[in-house]
Amino acid sequence: MADKSAIEWTDATWNPVTGCTKISPGCDHCYAERFAERFRGVKGHPFESGFDLTLRPGRLEQPLKWRQPRMIFVNSMSDLFHKDVPTDFVERVFVTMEKAHWHTYQVLTKRSPRMRNFVNARYRGGRAPAHIWLGTSLETRAQLSRLRHVQAMNASIRFLSIEPMLGPVGKLDLGGIHWVIVGGESGPNFRPIKSEWIEEVRDQCVAARVAFFFKQWGGVRPKSGGRAINGQTWDEFPEVLSASFAGLAAE
Repeated sequence: MADKSAIEWTDATWNPVTGCTKISPGCDHCYAERFAERFRGVKGHPFESGFDLTLRPGRLEQPLKWRQPRMIFVNSMSDLFHKDVPTDFVERVFVTMEKAHWHTYQVLTKRSPRMRNFVNARYRGGRAPAHIWLGTSLETRAQLSRLRHVQAMNASIRFLSIEPMLGPVGKLDLGGIHWVIVGGESGPNFRPIKSEWIEEVRDQCVAARVAFFFKQWGGVRPKSGGRAINGQTWDEFPEVLSASFAGLAAE
């Protein structure tokens, strides 16, 4: 667990699973894979096995040890809903999130059908707690079915990450969506993002009153292009964030 993160929309990361496999074009230049594979074969290193999918049960209760509320990105180095992560292990991750309820968790997946099925079974007849945000990522309009899967979940807070944005997504149905993140790709082989793609999404979020967060233009390095759109930085979060943290502060 990293108590600080360079990711602009979170405070910390928690990785009870590491490693993954590619599923769509957004995975082609995966930063997590690039990082992990640098250490393959380094004896004793956490990534001695590179980016092979690895369960890490010793990390399951890490959030319980942090008493100060944080936003925590769950599995920044993997996908909790990968087909090779056993359902009982996913259950244990959710048990920890429910117990350590003073944090806000951001669970992001590309395997949206499995997330939908799991969440709807676990919270049958209700909704996931508001401190567990559930979202999916897509790169172009070709992955919009993932958005529909998230909309069908028994979630309190649903979000969408369009990163790396590799093409226009067109008209979005933002019903039931509380937050949209957009970002360009970074790394040595980055694929450029276009301003019209970003602005199209931003304008739809503004019209629908959905929180919009622009993470980066991207480039060789994540911060190469900055974060401003026509001189303005967009750092919006769902309103539940301020409400939940205010409640904790009052206790």
